[in-house]
Amino acid sequence: MYLKKHISSVQNPLIKKALLLRDKSRERKKTGQFILEGKRELEIALKANYTINTVLYCDTLVDILEIKKKLQLKETVSLISVSIEVYQKIAYRDSTEGIVAIAKVKEHDIANLKTVNKNPLILVAEAPEKPGNIGALLRTADAANLDAVVIANPKTDLYNPNIIRSSVGCVFSRNIVTASTSEIIGYLKNNNIAIYCAALSASKDYTDVNFKKSSAIVVGTESTGLSDEWLSNSNQNIIIPMEGAIDSMNVSVSASILIFEAKRQRKSI
Repeated sequence: MYLKKHISSVQNPLIKKALLLRDKSRERKKTGQFILEGKRELEIALKANYTINTVLYCDTLVDILEIKKKLQLKETVSLISVSIEVYQKIAYRDSTEGIVAIAKVKEHDIANLKTVNKNPLILVAEAPEKPGNIGALLRTADAANLDAVVIANPKTDLYNPNIIRSSVGCVFSRNIVTASTSEIIGYLKNNNIAIYCAALSASKDYTDVNFKKSSAIVVGTESTGLSDEWLSNSNQNIIIPMEGAIDSMNVSVSASILIFEAKRQRKSI
């Protein structure tokens, strides 16, 4: 028989913990836990073998027994109902799905990076700051089924709720690592992966570059571009010709164009 636990106070210690995990990167790093919201995000996390510790749900918004059956939640997962007031306090999305989970983070060390394909296609993003851009990059990586996404010198942790939200859960489904620029360059060179840096100077039109071999497409921020360390280690700088008044696009848009050109070329492999 299903025994129901219920929380109706925002002062409850578990609710306070959930709020800290939602709002504080330091708390996520200290505890090795994070918070995620939404049925689809929870389903993607489970398929990616994330460990779910607790599910907080609102009875008036979701049928937890149906969710439990559909997602095959383990008996070790603590299912706790919350009042609508408590749910509205801990939810961070505008849309209301009635379910929030506390999960365990995964390791994203570059030493553990493994790729299945013999000629991998990897996206590297240096020092991205905006969670929305990171989320969009991860959605593109998912759409193109990239072998890995590597974030150099990250400015925010991967389990920021806004990254989870903007990636629509792709942060769970992709092969993601974080490391310093020097570590990543070392990894790419040691594994004979060509480095193609999106840059304005000494660049070739991106359609004139052969992406069929092992390749890393490297993008920087819109404001500062890539660091000199990347540019000095680039096999070839690449550029998307601009025909308007500006000389750059949103980083996620640029990355999408470059990635899908590489995917187009690889169809003939």
